[in-house]
Amino acid sequence: MSAEAIPAISTHRLTKFYGNRRVVDNLSLNIPQGSIYGFLGRNGAGKSTTIKMLVGMVHPDSGSAHILGDNCERLTPRTRANVAFMAEGHPLYVGMTIRQIINFTRPFYDNWNAELLEQVLDHFGLSRKARLGKLSRGQQAQVALALAIAPDPELLILDDPTLGLDTIVRRDFLESMIGIIQRRGRTILFSSHILGDVERVADRIGILVDGVLRVDCPAETFKTQIRKVLAEFGRQPPPFAGCEGLISSRQVGTQLELVLVGYGREQQAVVERLAPLSVEVVELNLEDAFIEYTRGPRKPLPQFFSGSQTP
Repeated sequence: MSAEAIPAISTHRLTKFYGNRRVVDNLSLNIPQGSIYGFLGRNGAGKSTTIKMLVGMVHPDSGSAHILGDNCERLTPRTRANVAFMAEGHPLYVGMTIRQIINFTRPFYDNWNAELLEQVLDHFGLSRKARLGKLSRGQQAQVALALAIAPDPELLILDDPTLGLDTIVRRDFLESMIGIIQRRGRTILFSSHILGDVERVADRIGILVDGVLRVDCPAETFKTQIRKVLAEFGRQPPPFAGCEGLISSRQVGTQLELVLVGYGREQQAVVERLAPLSVEVVELNLEDAFIEYTRGPRKPLPQFFSGSQTP
């Protein structure tokens, strides 16, 4: 297999239990090099546990995970040097200045792009004399990003990197991150609770539901396949027995509100047989599609897989 064909991240039936709870359930995933992958799921879905297994902080109970071709349980020093990890909350030694933490971090890496680091700090307007504990959360995130990319990593793994940042700082952070990393052909895996951020930058998404990978496809594919259908009756809606692709249904006043995957002629005919006064089909953005998909009833959900991914 050529180096170009090796995925940046691959897992095969990766599984992790905490007690009797299966937090990550047979996760099989392939993320090609050079992609920006949004890793999504509600709180407790298994995102952070998966990320910790990828970087070797947590060992799986079964299955396997590889980054840049190396088994995540036995990462070589060379691979570790090519992977940058930003943990949630951007933990830093707050008693240090920016210059001190640079001098502390640099010896851990053979490859260190001091010029790139200085350019990033200048972009954010950060003084090297500033003490980390005196910086805002947004500025600490900026320092963490600068330190993460200074070794010029091939893969950047981010666990909710914009958590707690205000809108303007968050957008500047993301745009800077993407501009710096992607123009070098690097790969980014990031989890986030802010779906607008994911929609803006990710070319592919994965969604975990109760530890199971239910979605692995281009963000646009997921978005365009989910529709909300509002059937107005002017009275209490009749009972709805369901149809192909139904995620959820509920009564809202005199409306029947349906969330469907792949709404087409078959589903349209089922709705029309209920004799509604009107039917409105609503397109959803990524955030709304994610909410509707993940808050549906606990029954088998329609899966979204494309490319070489395996359910």
